[in-house]
Amino acid sequence: MIANQTPADEYREIADRFTEIVKGVPDDATWNRQSPVPEWTARDVVRHLVEWFPGFLADGAGITLPQGPSVDEDPVAAWRTMSDGVQAVLDDPASADKKLVNRHIGEVELPMAIARFFTSDVFMHTWDLARATGQDETLDPERCAMLLEGMQPLDDVLRSSGQYGPKVEVPDDADVQTKMLAFIGRDPR
Repeated sequence: MIANQTPADEYREIADRFTEIVKGVPDDATWNRQSPVPEWTARDVVRHLVEWFPGFLADGAGITLPQGPSVDEDPVAAWRTMSDGVQAVLDDPASADKKLVNRHIGEVELPMAIARFFTSDVFMHTWDLARATGQDETLDPERCAMLLEGMQPLDDVLRSSGQYGPKVEVPDDADVQTKMLAFIGRDPR
């Protein structure tokens, strides 16, 4: 997280940007374009975020997020409904005292678990959706640098999880966004 930023503030900023990209998709044909994630369309990028996190939160913290329409029916409303629910959890002062428990990560304060596992996922997938739909794919360089710095020591763990593809080779003088994307297995070229 950026200094002096709460998990709620961080999520609001990142989710607002992702929401802009989601709302900027012009038509159904664009939703069906290939994304940088193999075997995913632009719609599947949204589907991934809308479908994996509610179960993670319910299983680990007993929190049920509101459910909107399916991503196939209305990807914008599906994202907004779920994302607004995440923001409400983060904005609730009682969340600060809750824990998320997961056999892979142990026990983590709920706001930090959301920040580590979901907010960062939304941030990275913002590029995927923007690239797939021809929108501005520029990411915050400070956040890219922080993510890259945090992920590099976990390289083997991340690769073995199946969540990240093989690193893509980029020049040593590449900008930090390019390096972060290459680290997670995206070819930014």
